[in-house]
Amino acid sequence: MAEKKKCLIVVDFQNDFVSGSLGFPGAEQLAPRIAEKIRQYRDEGGEVIFTFDTHGDNYAETQEGKNLPIAHCIRGTSGHDLYGEVAELVCESDAKFYKNTFGSDELYVYLKKHPFSQIELVGLVSNICVLSNAVLAKTAQPETPVIVDAACTASNDPKLNEAALDVLAGMHVKVIGRK
Repeated sequence: MAEKKKCLIVVDFQNDFVSGSLGFPGAEQLAPRIAEKIRQYRDEGGEVIFTFDTHGDNYAETQEGKNLPIAHCIRGTSGHDLYGEVAELVCESDAKFYKNTFGSDELYVYLKKHPFSQIELVGLVSNICVLSNAVLAKTAQPETPVIVDAACTASNDPKLNEAALDVLAGMHVKVIGRK
């Protein structure tokens, strides 16, 4: 049986969350750290997966649009694209999941079928999509260590960021890189 690989999931590191309609100061500082993680995982033979928050022109009519009335990550716009040097590191062979809500059901199914020795999550936003997808990863592979690097995730609200990291730690997700 082949040895299991490590997996890095880059969650929604898209223009609209960094410098666009839902961008916030400091998010851009994550780019070099996330890029370094991607390079490290590739150098070590790990797998890199990307999720994309993805909405259509009908965003305002959706449940999310009614609760967060700020159009973002609309398919086909530059806000939907990955940010900065992270965008340059995507390979055609990388698994990519386009999700219209916080967690990706397709990512969950993928993780159920592909066992990893470790799953690490980085990206945005810590208290929403990173948290949601970490829960799905832990549910898909309950015996696999799931890690969130606090130095590679953030929120527009520092208190919610810290609370999300606390909740993750309480669910046996290993939180590293915390100040």
